[in-house]
Amino acid sequence: MEDNEQPSHDSAAAALQQKHAAMLERLANRHQSRAAAKPDSNSSGSTQSFLSQFSQSKLSIDAQISRIRTLPNPPQKAELEAISLEISALEKLVAEHSYLLPPYEVRNSLTAITQLRQTLDDASAAVAPKKKFSFKNKSSKKSTAPASDQKSEVVSEVEGNKIIPKLGKLGFMDSSAAPGFRNKDKEKLEMEFNRGEVDARNGEFTLSNLRDCEVRLKGCLRALFVDNVVNCKVYVGAVMGSVLIEGAEGCVFLLASHQIRIHNAKNCSFYLRVRSRPIIEDSNGVRFAPYCLSYRGIEEDLAEANLDEETGNWANVDDFRWLRALQSPNWSVLPEDDRVGMVNIS
Repeated sequence: MEDNEQPSHDSAAAALQQKHAAMLERLANRHQSRAAAKPDSNSSGSTQSFLSQFSQSKLSIDAQISRIRTLPNPPQKAELEAISLEISALEKLVAEHSYLLPPYEVRNSLTAITQLRQTLDDASAAVAPKKKFSFKNKSSKKSTAPASDQKSEVVSEVEGNKIIPKLGKLGFMDSSAAPGFRNKDKEKLEMEFNRGEVDARNGEFTLSNLRDCEVRLKGCLRALFVDNVVNCKVYVGAVMGSVLIEGAEGCVFLLASHQIRIHNAKNCSFYLRVRSRPIIEDSNGVRFAPYCLSYRGIEEDLAEANLDEETGNWANVDDFRWLRALQSPNWSVLPEDDRVGMVNIS
């Protein structure tokens, strides 16, 4: 059974990477429009500077992975995590320069990052087989009702290199065989991620096709992908990498991440703590405010993800559909009188 599920998981991971690449490629295509609106004689130099920095970082990461393969003893967990964070930083570098780069350079860079992650995964599995990793829905532990009567839950476990999906409320296997909440209506959905067990392979989560739901994700995630959510409240702890949103309407998001990309959002409120400037595209009526989420252990989660300091970037939004020097009409700062107070999901 596991052998049959692995292609589905690989297909889901490939689809996620494809959507990620497509979004960044759209951002890169803005290069031509921005260049036409505001000529930049240094654009070629900026590209060369990026490529030089990217190449040096990639060579450094390749060297570290090669060194791991030759170690007489299994590497420490901190070493593997450090390399994973360097790869995430490289991905962030691409995202931050995407609008300056030609599309083919963005594609090449993303392909190189994907290969680095795979190489690290292979090296890690070869020298230090992974421990069992699980996403646990705490409420499911307390429930004694039959499976068909329990509230919605999605639980997936990773054994070796395979994700083993469990049956959810509707009694069938999750179609993508990847962790996530999908196709839910008017439900409360909660997941907790174990701090310290998120690496290049684990910690990605998906929210797709949700309507009138409340979602609570506690702990540290590596990446979050949101697709087609309507009238939902989404409360998320610390995301070590990216949050990618593709389609949202009438929602409230509380998110802490290193970067966030928002495409096709309408009439949504975003309460953010983010290390880079948020980017919106094809969106309108979106409003921004500082992060205001609380739960037991959140300070430790934010510190582990290097998100414990407020950067103020929640108010520095880039609209890639607005090329003028004036403030974009598609987003605004949420007035203090209209903001929610501190939200405690403990």
